[in-house]
Amino acid sequence: MEFRGTAHRYGRDIDTDVIIPARYLNTSDPAELAKHCLEDLDVNFVKVVRQGDIIVADENFGCGSSREHAPICIRAAGVDAVIAKSFARIFYRNAINIGLPIMECPEAVDAITAGDVVRVDADSGTITNETTGQTFQAQPFPPFIRQIIEAGGLIERTKKALADQA
Repeated sequence: MEFRGTAHRYGRDIDTDVIIPARYLNTSDPAELAKHCLEDLDVNFVKVVRQGDIIVADENFGCGSSREHAPICIRAAGVDAVIAKSFARIFYRNAINIGLPIMECPEAVDAITAGDVVRVDADSGTITNETTGQTFQAQPFPPFIRQIIEAGGLIERTKKALADQA
C-alpha cells in the first residue's frame, strides 16, 4: 500500500470534538461528515484538502470521546493517511476498523511542514518527505491490519472472509 499527497500539519491533542464537532453527530453519512471535518480548527481544510492528502500531527491525535465519526469524516474528506507522534488508542482502533491508515513516526512529524508532498509506503513503514528528500522509518502494519485497511475496513474484510468461506 502506498499513499502520496500534500501534508496538512496540526499540533498536539487534536481531539475528536475538533475533528468532527458534536453538532454534526446527528448523521452518519460520510459525505455530510466530510463537509465539517476539522472546521473548528481549520476553516479552510475542506476547501483545500484533495483526495490522497495526508494529515500530519503531533502527540495524542484523536484524543477525547470515542466516536467513530472522527476517522470516518477524515477518510471521507479525502485524506489517505494520518501520521502523528502518537494517537489516542481508541482513535487508533476506530481508524483501523474503518480502513484509515495511521502511522506513528515522531521524526517524520518533526520534519514535515504544511504543504510538503509526502509519500508513505505502509508495507515497509517508509515515510518520505518528497519536498525535502528526507526518509523516515515507521513500524509497518502487521499483516492482519494491512488486510483490514486494504479491504476498506473491518466490516468489509469480514464480509470478504465470509464470502470466501461460502
